[in-house]
Amino acid sequence: MAVKVVAQGTGILLVTANVGSLFEDPENLQKLWLREFYQTVHTHKPHFIALHCQEVGGKNYEASMSHVDLFVKELLSSDAMKEYNRARVYLDENYKSLEHFTALGCCYFLHESLKNIHQFDFKAKKYKKVTGKEIYSDTLESTPMLEKEKFPQDYFPGCKWSRKGFIRTRWSVADCAFDLVNIHLFHDASNLIAWETSPSVYSGTRQKAMGYVLDRISDQRFEKVPHFLFGDFNFRLDSKLVVEILCSSATMQTIRAADTNEVDKLIFREVDNDRKVVLQLEKKLFDYINQDVFRENNGIQHLEYDRELSVFKDRLHELQISFPPSYPYSEDSSQGKKYMNTRCPAWCDRILMSYSAKDLILKPENDEKAVVYDNIGPNVCMGDHKPVFLSFRIAAGAGKPIANKHKCCVVQ
Repeated sequence: MAVKVVAQGTGILLVTANVGSLFEDPENLQKLWLREFYQTVHTHKPHFIALHCQEVGGKNYEASMSHVDLFVKELLSSDAMKEYNRARVYLDENYKSLEHFTALGCCYFLHESLKNIHQFDFKAKKYKKVTGKEIYSDTLESTPMLEKEKFPQDYFPGCKWSRKGFIRTRWSVADCAFDLVNIHLFHDASNLIAWETSPSVYSGTRQKAMGYVLDRISDQRFEKVPHFLFGDFNFRLDSKLVVEILCSSATMQTIRAADTNEVDKLIFREVDNDRKVVLQLEKKLFDYINQDVFRENNGIQHLEYDRELSVFKDRLHELQISFPPSYPYSEDSSQGKKYMNTRCPAWCDRILMSYSAKDLILKPENDEKAVVYDNIGPNVCMGDHKPVFLSFRIAAGAGKPIANKHKCCVVQ
């Protein structure tokens, strides 16, 4: 797979993947996942690959961390990646530290033809040349080549710790300086609570955490550079509005718990047609009669209910989504397109960018495939989340005004 840095610019591949499922069934899912990832690399032939993972180690991370190490070794030594002769891997595996553990993983691969690449040292405040392959795991707090934060405890719903936070690295590629931010925001704990209000209480929690990250990466401690944020944002469709549309001609039955009188289940039935059940809603059940509405035309008719990013429209840009909701897919390795009936399908996994980062993207005329925003493994099981990628090129010197400012930083 010969890749040359030529006039059309430097090829960049950004991938976000919630990989929690892979470590529950490494024998089957991991092989499928890696095959599809390698195929994406082969198709787009990037010079620089950034793979941001969430839920590294899965839900039973104490038992699964050995699988993580094998997964990373496979990535670093595979024949498909042999032309990527430099790599940096950062894995947050310190699950014993509740106040620090995020289960985030960042993997960066550099093609042998890429000459002018440096990574920023946040402690020394200077760029360092990237050579060789290095893996960092237990000591991310003391690694100066990144910034890692878990959200403050009062940001967590009920102040209960979970693996949510962000990792930021800074790179200089082809005279373009930019930040890459791996992020994992809070999920919807209960479908019933998410349904109660529009927007839901959970979207407010995510909005607060998102604002925190954007403020941190653009504060005065370091010079501002363009940034790409990609991870599991856990953005959900506005549940109350979606249910109203899906069940517009249905009646609702409320079932309450005998001991607490709290709502336990909602059943939506057709008015006629033998009172057929259209939707059943519980804390962790979203059982709709026709999943195809989320697959037909890639489900994009439901994008109007995807509203959480609109709050940040002045600060962040996203390319047009044309792929189906990325979550929650079946974890059965024989099922590639089926959703689980646990949550309403949603575009949780996204790639966002500052407007200055958008300006770095080269868009040649007459080449519609120069920029591709899509999912990986649309027809095979990739776990409960489909990875999402952005492939593009940056023109040599596109970020030169920024890069020149950085000449004051010592490059070594």
